[in-house]
Amino acid sequence: MDETIETMARRLTAVRGVRAVALGESRARGTHRPDSDWDLGVYYRGGVDTDALARLASGFTGGRVEVAGPGGWGPWVDGGAWLTVDGVAVDWILRDLDRVRRVWSDCREGRYEVGVQPGHPLGFWSPAYPGEAALCRVLADTGGELAALREETRHYPEPLRDALVAAGWEAEFSVAAARKSVGAGDTLHVSLCLSRAFGVLAQSLHAQNRVWCVNEKGALAAAAALPGAPPDLTVRVADILTALDAPAVDAARDLVRETRALPS
Repeated sequence: MDETIETMARRLTAVRGVRAVALGESRARGTHRPDSDWDLGVYYRGGVDTDALARLASGFTGGRVEVAGPGGWGPWVDGGAWLTVDGVAVDWILRDLDRVRRVWSDCREGRYEVGVQPGHPLGFWSPAYPGEAALCRVLADTGGELAALREETRHYPEPLRDALVAAGWEAEFSVAAARKSVGAGDTLHVSLCLSRAFGVLAQSLHAQNRVWCVNEKGALAAAAALPGAPPDLTVRVADILTALDAPAVDAARDLVRETRALPS
């Protein structure tokens, strides 16, 4: 499969608009399972020929493939395609290279956004863009831009670290909001508030350790493995989100306070 992916990456850069292709997620980091997807970041500039992408995809899958153009999957995950090649899932995820650059510039100044995005229930945190570049494996790069960006983003910006650590206040706010609803048995609101609180904590813990967080998937387990993380973090969170009652909200409050009190 590695050879197929390498060939795919080279052929993707021949499509109008595509500048680079990167392997991302667990396979780039070496933490994948045998059945893990192959996630390819397809970096483009000034638009991309989605018809050509669809034809290329069909050549690899042997069937018709729908390719979502920029904006087709929402405001932050630009678009792409889900392929099955020789029984293996391969995802193409479009990334606007100029936008990634702008977000990286903001992050270096301590500015970030959290946007509504399908597939990201805790919102899309804009530092994921430079984080993806930092953690990827560059497969094809016509002008060397992605490789240069990867080198730049290896150094986690201190202003961004400070901003995300300070953003931990929202976790306390979310737990307080859950407390108002738990007595009414509003399970949906309580679960959303507590999930949000733990998502914010995961972001803050990553930032505190100068580690990029690129997705909610696996973020809690990754945060729990970081130096200084509260003991038994994943177990405590699982217990709280299973119970969703008043004692669980108390436990969430204590966990948030414990995390927020960690030395920075």
